[in-house]
Amino acid sequence: MENAGYITLTRQSGLMRQMNVVANNIANAATTGFRQEGVVFSEHVTKVTGGDSLSMARGNVRNTSMMQGGLTQTGGTFDFAIEGDGFFMVETPNGNRLTRAGSFTPNANGDLVTPDGYPVLDAGQAPIFVPPDAHDLAVSSDGTISAGGQPLGQVGLFAPVDPAKMVREDGVRFDSRGGAEPVLAGANILQGFLEGSNVDPMGQIARMIEVQRAYEMGQKFLETEDERIRSALKTFIK
Repeated sequence: MENAGYITLTRQSGLMRQMNVVANNIANAATTGFRQEGVVFSEHVTKVTGGDSLSMARGNVRNTSMMQGGLTQTGGTFDFAIEGDGFFMVETPNGNRLTRAGSFTPNANGDLVTPDGYPVLDAGQAPIFVPPDAHDLAVSSDGTISAGGQPLGQVGLFAPVDPAKMVREDGVRFDSRGGAEPVLAGANILQGFLEGSNVDPMGQIARMIEVQRAYEMGQKFLETEDERIRSALKTFIK
């Protein structure tokens, strides 16, 4: 295969990845706490026979949008939304993970947990206990939980040290492989609200059409190249 074919194939591969990401964004346009993703294309240069170089496209890096999602008032006592930067931290069997999905509830032991049963952590990365007999429960903007005017704990807010090293897990949870640190300012917790997905559905649909057209153009180029090579081979054979 000639260099043009290799270059086009790498471009097609990157476009397929981008199409999958866009389709996933659209599918999660109504998912609480979902963060929109995009694909970052880069250039890969390799040496070929004769001392020349071959430049190919790579689309294997994903970036996560940190744009604020819309806030919906639910009135739920344990529904929390973050206004500003930061993530909730939850404890999973695979380690602590970050999320913006704030629909929580106390479990049978009184620990505040996610719908999957994972404990929500405080600023010291310890589970948050809510007594079963707690009444008039309220959450202040800094995450302090109180019942009857008495503080019970504080919901922790964290930020990834390196956002580029965040790896998505199970839709709305992220593994911050570069570490996470407490958010000290610039964010508020709202009780009785949930943050929706930050996906722009119309923008993503438009992007899907663009990617599809670009892929079709690349496919036509490969088909034309294949016909050209076949014709050349027939000519040489004669």
